[in-house]
Amino acid sequence: MALSRLEKAQAWLLRAVMGVLFALFRLFSPRRPAESVKKLPPVRSPLLLASATELARKIRRREVSSVEVVQTFIDRIQEVNPLINAVVKDRFSAALQEAAQVDKLIEEENGEEEALEDPMPLLGVPLSVKESFAVQGMPNTTGLISRQGLVSTVDAPPVALLKRAGAIPLCVTNTSELCMWFESHNHLYGITNNPYDLERIPGGSSGGEGSILAAAGAVIGIGSDIGGSIRMPCFFNGIFGHKTTQGVIANENQHPPTSGSQGDYISVGPMCRYAEDLLPMLWIMAGPKADMLSLNTKVDLKKVRFFSVPHDGGSVMTQPVSKELLQIQRKVVQRLEADLGVTVQQVHLSGLRYGYQIWDTFMGLPDKEGRFPWPFVELMGGPGKPVKPLWELLKWMTGRSDHTMAAIGLALIEMFRAPQPSRFLIQQKQQLQKEVDQLLGTNGVLLYPSHPRVAPKHHHPLFRPFDLAYTGVMNILRLPVTQCPLGLNAEGLPLGVQVVAGKLQDHLSLAVALYLEKTFGGWRDPGAA
Repeated sequence: MALSRLEKAQAWLLRAVMGVLFALFRLFSPRRPAESVKKLPPVRSPLLLASATELARKIRRREVSSVEVVQTFIDRIQEVNPLINAVVKDRFSAALQEAAQVDKLIEEENGEEEALEDPMPLLGVPLSVKESFAVQGMPNTTGLISRQGLVSTVDAPPVALLKRAGAIPLCVTNTSELCMWFESHNHLYGITNNPYDLERIPGGSSGGEGSILAAAGAVIGIGSDIGGSIRMPCFFNGIFGHKTTQGVIANENQHPPTSGSQGDYISVGPMCRYAEDLLPMLWIMAGPKADMLSLNTKVDLKKVRFFSVPHDGGSVMTQPVSKELLQIQRKVVQRLEADLGVTVQQVHLSGLRYGYQIWDTFMGLPDKEGRFPWPFVELMGGPGKPVKPLWELLKWMTGRSDHTMAAIGLALIEMFRAPQPSRFLIQQKQQLQKEVDQLLGTNGVLLYPSHPRVAPKHHHPLFRPFDLAYTGVMNILRLPVTQCPLGLNAEGLPLGVQVVAGKLQDHLSLAVALYLEKTFGGWRDPGAA
């Protein structure tokens, strides 16, 4: 009983703080004008409807030039970005020059397709990149005004590997401030919109990626995920994304860099509109560690053990999962059982109800050398002095702060964090880890909601900040997860589900993604939805 009271008191305090911040936001923030255009234009070019795998094949066979493909995506970005504000900096001229070099190389090879496919499987295919990754010659600010003008001189490892495989970066995309919120909004680049409803969020922190991919301004992209930053944008935008088993894809040359134990829980992975692109992208991005994932293993879904968890068990921190998301997950279960002849077992994992508290606790733990994570106020200060949260709140109320309410709120919450981690929560995580690892083994997958609701309206996450528990807990468990779209609801907003596999069993959830795309239709054009 005492524990329950403590838990409820903590939840009440956190909700009260966020409720006050949300009320202040509504009171003092300028009113956002209603969008005059409610819908994106539909996709017209068939090139925009091809997967990266298909585009690469067409380019190698000289059925279409890389220049034509790149120009088509540039045209689409210029058409949709004024509405969604996903791309914050482009390199269109350089990309067209690189595409011309690709076409010249293919001409010189004189139809030797196999000679190009193996070393450069994405030759000539355009790529978008989350702005938190270093891309040579491009900004790397994560929306922090104090980092304005900073330009990367190197490529982050996954960017370099994709470029080596022939992909051509077109642009970098918007994030939440310092990548620590699930709405992509900052005072340097502004706010990004969801292409299915411009008044709703695309998620974060990889929200710019999710938005431009869903809008068909890109076909493949790169995201990072420490609490759901790949999966929430993919869910809200109706595309595919994969949180790779931690430690497989290199995490260097990102901002902000991880500190404390956070490096154990962050993951880099692919984001894309078509499920068939996930595996080749993952293979490339993993580089020398790709063999750890058994990506060559053929998966017989009829021999996979399936489990389903419909909600977190009633956490006081999160809102209940909506009926439409419960229903679509049941439909997935029914189709799996009908199509594959398997039995999907519904299970209860009691530790999930502490998902947010577990995530928050482990984000604050020290590394093996005893070094704690850098305080968020220091990251907000950028190259300067740490910010003072209460002072920033007062500045924000007068319209003079360089920081968003979400960032200020996180800095304020940090002030109330307990100096010592909860033994109870550490024990809950250990027990949950043991249960999940035993449940999944090497041939099990788990269905779990991506979020309690479909894409919220702008700024509403300020009032429901703990709903990231549905994705965040999987980071702490260090499990690979593929986010899969499952069509649209009655309002035309994307539905979806997380497909969780055991450690290093990424190939299982990727195989399920291919099945779900075929069964439920995958990505839908927001301009035609």
